[in-house]
Parts: sequence; structure tokens; C-alpha cells
Amino acid sequence: MAESMKGLKRTCRCAELTTNHIGQTVTVMGWVQKSRNKGGIIFVDLRDRSGIIQLIFEENDAGTEAFEKAAKLRAEFVAAVTGVVEKRSGAVNENLVTGAIEVRAKDIRILSESETPPFPVEENSRTKDELRLRYRFLDLRRPDLQRNLIMRSSIAMLTRQFLAEEGFLEIETPMLTKSTPEGARDYLVPSRVHPGNFYALPQSPQLFKQLLMCSGYDRYFQITKCFRDEDLRADRQPEFTQIDMELSFVDEDDVMDVNERLLQKLFQEVLGVELSLPFPRMTWQEAMDRYGSDKPDTRFGMELKDVTETVKDCGFGVFTGAVEAGGSVRGINAKGQGAMPRKKIDALVDFAKEYGAKGLAYLCVNEDGSYKSSFAKFMTEEELKALVCAMEGEPGDLLLFAADKNKVVYDVLGNLRLELARKMELLDKNVYHFLWVTEFPLLEYNEDLGRYQAMHHPFTMPMEEDLDLIDTDPGKVRARAYDIVLNGTELGGGSVRIHQNDVQEKMFQALGFAKETAYEQFGFLLNAFKYGVPPHAGLAYGLDRLVMLMAKEDNIREVIAFPKVKDASCLLTEAPNVVDEKQLEELGINIRPEEAEAAESNNK
Repeated sequence: MAESMKGLKRTCRCAELTTNHIGQTVTVMGWVQKSRNKGGIIFVDLRDRSGIIQLIFEENDAGTEAFEKAAKLRAEFVAAVTGVVEKRSGAVNENLVTGAIEVRAKDIRILSESETPPFPVEENSRTKDELRLRYRFLDLRRPDLQRNLIMRSSIAMLTRQFLAEEGFLEIETPMLTKSTPEGARDYLVPSRVHPGNFYALPQSPQLFKQLLMCSGYDRYFQITKCFRDEDLRADRQPEFTQIDMELSFVDEDDVMDVNERLLQKLFQEVLGVELSLPFPRMTWQEAMDRYGSDKPDTRFGMELKDVTETVKDCGFGVFTGAVEAGGSVRGINAKGQGAMPRKKIDALVDFAKEYGAKGLAYLCVNEDGSYKSSFAKFMTEEELKALVCAMEGEPGDLLLFAADKNKVVYDVLGNLRLELARKMELLDKNVYHFLWVTEFPLLEYNEDLGRYQAMHHPFTMPMEEDLDLIDTDPGKVRARAYDIVLNGTELGGGSVRIHQNDVQEKMFQALGFAKETAYEQFGFLLNAFKYGVPPHAGLAYGLDRLVMLMAKEDNIREVIAFPKVKDASCLLTEAPNVVDEKQLEELGINIRPEEAEAAESNNK
């Protein structure tokens, strides 16, 4: 039977004990990791969020009652133990911070008993994700997950401290706001008091933080939840946390400077890693040309080479056809992979097809200087030599080529480059390569909508030298936008905002918005812009992604307390779920019969 804590106080956490405590009487409380009954002596590993301490029970020391209680302990029982800290009687356990000491128990209270857990609570669990997430409250007891969440807390606290010292004010913005059709899908919330109307959960505090700049608050930040109804992947969740900020009377350099110093502080304080400032910068076009990605991983080379000019008149129709169609031919050099078996090369071809390639041309440079290639028979010896030279190929190298429209070539080779790096074990998680990617295209053409849409959002300032192109060639306009990239992951993005009415009107025209439509969607911001707007700029980080990379995890679920799974459901709470008919009636909502049946089926 569980006992009370009445009159008992914990003196310290388990792993806070050191050799300095030897001889002291202490009270520790936590969960039983494991218990070993050796007859006249019982060893118990007690765990809390700080770590593990070994307890030792002997009947002569603890007394019969305490010894008998200790004999009942099982995994995940919660216990309070009072005893004396001693030097460990057996060999020192190098794997524990407390491995040189133990607590000789004098008294014990069993505060709570536990059923047999569905999986062992241990580091590096091999339990299937579905089971772990269904019992997330148990999974969260694992020391590695607890370290991640403790790290997350430290990062959030240090961020608040740093930004406050830099003159930022923490201001909360609404969770229930207005839906805007630009961007990802909104999560909608029906209104009971305004039947037929809906709030939207914020995808970002973007409009409100710009209003705060209009209101004279100068420097704002917020660590806030945001919501996007989009497909999930390893670094994405339907609800996520942003470190959001906006600054007045600044330009790109000011925003980058304060954020570089913030990241420098976080990495030094949390990981003991010194970051060298300033971070490198690269334009969007250079990133695409060199890496095939707007979030390049620069921990390794294998950069794209444009060989369009080299092959434009060669005898291989796949190459020449792509050039004649206005595309390009580009390649990557997988150094030392020339002996890769054909089966593995075929697997790379299949991988490339997943990203839109019709195929993948390859050329192996043999150690004797001869070639093995999928297209050598279509080209002369001179053409092949020129191609290998353009690719800086050497004996033992594997050259891979994509020929198509630029967008397809970038997608194929950018992803292939990362796949090869994984296979060649080039991705060192102990190395941190930061990069600013700048001058993104302001607009991108949406074939489905038949118009341009903002690559970031409609309030991003164009490069001043490109302003005239908005009317004549919108696709060539560059934005004063910037992303912060770490090891091939976009940590966050921001931009200098438009603060002049004439530029904002031009932007809306380029997006195909009538003036009335623009005011219908963004009127509250545009009205504020009539009353004196300071030049302003901002940036938002994905806190989850930042912690994931600092914790060296591969999935953000490992740094979020209660994450969703791929279909955006919560296995622990079984959300989303059906609701009471009365609630639907109050909201004026009817569920179509086929949808009701599907919901009922999903929740069985």
C-alpha cells in the first residue's frame, strides 16, 4: 500500500550527490530503475530527472520493516529513502555520475506502486515509436528524453535572458485570429457566438508583430506556438514553437548580427561549442547552383557542376535535348566511389526518379583511367575527356548527371548529394556549419492558381534595384529575405518588411490582388500603415528544430514533450476525436454521414 510523505522532505536529487556528501544523512525520492535482491542485501537503483543513485539495504542497518519493504520494490515503484552517503563498497561504476558512491538506507517509504511497464524505461529505447508515444508519460521518464527537454528549457531561458538584455520586450499575440488564404492551410476554430464564422490558429504572429512595430515597441520577441495543417515529416509538426522577433529602424545586417550573437551564446552555454562570427552568407542563386538546395549542408563538398556548355553539342541526345529545351546539364562527383556496384548505382537512379528525374546518367572513372558509363557509346573520346575534366574527375571517382529543367536538376542532384553523403558517412553531428541564405526570389509562379505568390509572405521588401521589375518581370525580383541554415536544415527565416504604401500596393498587384481583396484580408495592417510606419525587419526560428540539432537527434519528436505522429494525431490522448452532438449543435455544425462514419471507424 502506498504511503504518505507526511513529515518527510527531499534533501537533494539523486545525481546531485557527490563524494563531498560522504557521511551525510540524505533523503532521496524517485522511481526504481531496477532492484537486485542478493539474500541478505538488496541493491536498488533509484532514478529521478537528474540521474541514478545506488541504494543498499541491509537488514542490520535498515531494520526488518524497511528491509521487507525494499524487498517489495519493482521497476517504476516510487520510493522515498533516507540513508547515509558512503563510498561505494564495490567497483566504481564509470557509467554513472554517482558511480563512486551509494546510499546505505536507514528508512524507506513506498509512495506509489506500479504495474509492470509495457516497455523498459531506459536510454536508447528500441521500443516501437507507436508504443512509446501511446505511453508517452512512461517514455518521458527515459534519461535521454529528459536530457533533451532539460536542454530545451535551458535554450528557452537563455534566449529570453539574451533578448531582454538586447532591449527586446516579450509580448504575447493572439491565438484566435483571422484566416488568411496565403501560405499553408489554417487550423480553423468555429465560433459559437458568431455562427458560421471561424477563427484561425496562427501560422505565425507575422501581422501582429508588424503592428507592434507600428505601435512603437521597437524590439519584440515571443516564444510561441504556431499551427499549420500540412503533411508531416521528421522536422515538422502540426503545432510547433517559434522564437519570434521583430525590430524597428534596422536592416538585414542588424537582424543577422543579433541572431548570430544569440546562437553563439546558446551553443557556448549549452554545448560548450564556440561559434566563429560572422556566419558565411550565400545568395539563393549561388546556393541552388552549388548545392541544388536553398538550405545547403556545407559540412561536405560534392558541389554541383554546370557542364551545359561542355555537352551542348555532344552526341548524347539526353544532354543536348535538355539544353535545347532551355534546361541544363549538371553533375556531382562522388569522390572515390567509382567502384560502386551496378546494383547500388541502379538504386541511386531509382532515388533520383523520386525527385522528378527521368533517369540518371553515370560515368565511373576506373583506376586505369578508362571509363564505365551509361552513355559513353554516344560520345567521342574527346567529349568524354572534356566532361571528366569539367567535373574534376580522377581515377576512382563516380560522376552522376541530371539533364532537365533547372528546377528538376536542382531537386534531383541536391537530394542525391545528401543521399550519397549519408551512404559515405560524411555527416558529422559534432560539426556545426551555419549559413545565411539571402536574396530569395520575391515571387514564385503557382501553376494551379495561374498567378504569382509570395515565396515568404506578401509583406517582404524587394531588393531596391529590382523594384521596377515587379511590373515587367516579377519572376526576376529578388527579396530582402534571409534564412538561417544549420547543417542542411532551415532553422528560421525572415526579411526586411515593406513599409511604403506604394511598394505594398505594387506587391499586391503582382500577386493578383485587387485593392478591395487586399483590404478584406489585411485591412487592419494596411490601415495601421497609414499612420506612420518605421522601417522594420524580423526573423523566426523553429525552436524544435534548433533543439533537435543541438541534441543530435534525427526527429523533432525526440525534443517535444507530447508530439503528434505522421497523420497529425496524438496516440496518447487519441486526438483528434469525435465530439458530443450538443457541442456541434451549439456551433451550428453538421457532420456529413460519410464523414461521421469515417470518424467513428478511425476511433474504434
